[in-house]
Amino acid sequence: MLSNHYTITEVQQIINATGTIVNADTISTLLTDSRRINNPVGGLFFALSGRRNGHEFIAEAYATGVRNFVVKDGPEIKLADANILIVPDVLTALQQLAKHHRGQFDLQVIGVTGSNGKTIVKEWLYQLLFPDKNIVRNPKSYNSQIGVPLSVWQITASNNLGIFEAGISMPGEMERLEAIIQPSIGVLTHIGSAHDEGFADTDEKIREKLKLFKHCELFIHNYDQLLPYKADLPKTKCFTWSRSFKQADLYVFTETVIEKNYYLRAIFNGEEIECLVPFTDKASVENAIICWATMLAMGYKPAEADKRIERLTRVSMRLELKNGINDCSIIDDSYNSDIQSLEIALNFLNQQNQHEKNTLILSDIFQSGLPEDELYKQVAQLVKAQKIGRFIGVGEALVKYQDYFEVPEKYFYTDTVALLNHLNTHAFKEETILIKGSRKFEFERVSRALTQKAHETVMEINLNAMVNNLNYYRSKLQPGVKLMAMVKAFSYGSGTFELANVLQYHKVDYLAVAYIDEGVSLRQTGINMPIMVLNAEPSAFDKLIKYKLEPVLYSFNLFDEFIKFAQNRDVLNYPIHLKIDTGMHRLGFEITDIGILADLLEQNKYIRVISVFSHLASSEAEEHDDFTLQQITGFKEACTEIEEALGYPVIKHILNTSGISRWPGAQFDMVRLGIGLYGVDAAIPGDENALQPISSLKTNISQIKKVPAGDTVGYSRNGAMPKGGKIATVRIGYADGYVRAFGNGVGKMLINGTLVPTIGNISMDMTMLDISAVPDIDEGDEVIVFNDQVKIEELAKQIGTIPYEILTNISQRVKRVYFYE
Repeated sequence: MLSNHYTITEVQQIINATGTIVNADTISTLLTDSRRINNPVGGLFFALSGRRNGHEFIAEAYATGVRNFVVKDGPEIKLADANILIVPDVLTALQQLAKHHRGQFDLQVIGVTGSNGKTIVKEWLYQLLFPDKNIVRNPKSYNSQIGVPLSVWQITASNNLGIFEAGISMPGEMERLEAIIQPSIGVLTHIGSAHDEGFADTDEKIREKLKLFKHCELFIHNYDQLLPYKADLPKTKCFTWSRSFKQADLYVFTETVIEKNYYLRAIFNGEEIECLVPFTDKASVENAIICWATMLAMGYKPAEADKRIERLTRVSMRLELKNGINDCSIIDDSYNSDIQSLEIALNFLNQQNQHEKNTLILSDIFQSGLPEDELYKQVAQLVKAQKIGRFIGVGEALVKYQDYFEVPEKYFYTDTVALLNHLNTHAFKEETILIKGSRKFEFERVSRALTQKAHETVMEINLNAMVNNLNYYRSKLQPGVKLMAMVKAFSYGSGTFELANVLQYHKVDYLAVAYIDEGVSLRQTGINMPIMVLNAEPSAFDKLIKYKLEPVLYSFNLFDEFIKFAQNRDVLNYPIHLKIDTGMHRLGFEITDIGILADLLEQNKYIRVISVFSHLASSEAEEHDDFTLQQITGFKEACTEIEEALGYPVIKHILNTSGISRWPGAQFDMVRLGIGLYGVDAAIPGDENALQPISSLKTNISQIKKVPAGDTVGYSRNGAMPKGGKIATVRIGYADGYVRAFGNGVGKMLINGTLVPTIGNISMDMTMLDISAVPDIDEGDEVIVFNDQVKIEELAKQIGTIPYEILTNISQRVKRVYFYE
């Protein structure tokens, strides 16, 4: 994050560090991730410890050019020409530095916390206040113990308002964040059940959150929400809003939906005022009221507050990865542009390996708090550091400073219309394109022009949720245990290179696919990590070798086929994996044949065994634990015999997703993470908050019809409506993976928060829903097939199957869109 400058000696004094200083460096950037280093020369790397020990990545950061490090007191770290600052706790040091930096500036700061809506309220306050203020704020949702210090570090002398959100997950955290943010105005958003698991109860969570406001001069909150906590409120001036308490500072007494807007009437300072909110959903309306109350509390006139709130736009906090024209990949971040979010987006672009060429389409950046000349020097530096192949700048400022940009190809346009008029001249093909623009430039028009036209039924994949699930299982592993991610069957219906890129970026040890062609596809899209092929076909062994894929040998016939192939090609010591059948009785060498296999392996120069593994038949089921233990015991004995024959150790693995959860003593050297990566694990029903579903399947309503009494719906007239009613036809059918078993009321979909049943048979491309009991549904409305509320496990139960089948049934014609925050 870009900020003011401190000498390394000043930093050492601020954080009370010992250590060695060999260079008189100046620090401008705080670094916590060795994979995201854009300014190594002015960078200070904090070796934080969490799920992974940051000290393991010091060498990687050093290789990028970083020469300043904050490390924990322990074994001596020797790096030539590097400054090493040693502290008892690295996170505390990061927070101390940010706290000191915050203390150098006398600016008004709004601190925002709550269970839901923190990021939206922060971003909307930015939209509402930036005409009058030079604002610094958290990038995206950087609201954690690490994110807040990195956000506060951005403050410069040109800022006169800060808006920082704070999120906590356990007691004791908020006091540390309050000391860093030092808010003068406090805003509390909606309190719900989010993050309850870290607290004894809701009361403890609320009291912890209120600690953010203990030194505020003004505290804005919902009177009704905090009524039971009067004794815990900060002893300061409060501005309250309410829908029921007439004595609140802002009493909202009338709420009406007018077309696609929400009309509010309220009493403020004894007078009736009004506000038109450009959204109608419950959460957005509450967030808008919070912003309304904040503006009034800060002294804005009611008419001005109303005028600005009417112009609020939706906040897009996620990068959207989707298929583009001519085999391009599009990263859509077309609603938001500042230098911090640009850095985040460029790092995500850098994770993509599917194309050799990358392109950045960028608009002018507003409200940076930096002199224009300095701003675009920094932008040009980021672009150069990320090795952008083609740069397209849009806006008068980028045209003015175009000479700063050193890229192989660069083009500049004064406005979006000029770019659209010349879009076809750029011949976009087989490249990854990041579209990053301020809302004023309407880059959604550029995104539409470059995005591949697709079926309106969409499967959204949340890459952050997948990373959360990965880290959840990593937290269960013993030190040194490797992790293999299963990405077979189109990654359980969720995608190929899109997910593999993220897994490679997060340093998974191995990937596993079912067939050679799946592995070839990953190699062709830039995946260079080890890939195990579970069902290698002899006819494609040549591709296996060409693309450096590692086959599983599970039978004597396949073993002989591969050895012959290796002999004929003069291939020596080729990496392979052995599968042992310990009771699944699907594929694998029988336990009774291990002696024969050991003889074949002894001094075999054509192969090198990388791993030996087996598959548990029922790791999730307690009633079969004796059998599972029998499998594990047999596997141990087989591995011992194989290693004795080989004369060297191999990686041993037997645990699948449920096995990781239930059998920690059988982790051996590696585990295989499958369906759990995608948010499903039958072995942890009591820990449902641990995993996040990564997929949402959405469609919309094509047509709404009134059906007369006695008529029927769909093929074979199975959808009877004896009393008549109303139906909605939606754009999904069995060709999309919504199978016929869901028909005739078995399946249910979510429309405007209400579950509605199917009626009649499922058609190839369409499904009919009975919406007779649900008012206010319109053609074009969104329909949820499954998400984090309508869970895949429930759909599986409806038709008597398993979540794996639901996910892998979603057909390729359903557009996949990937989101990353």
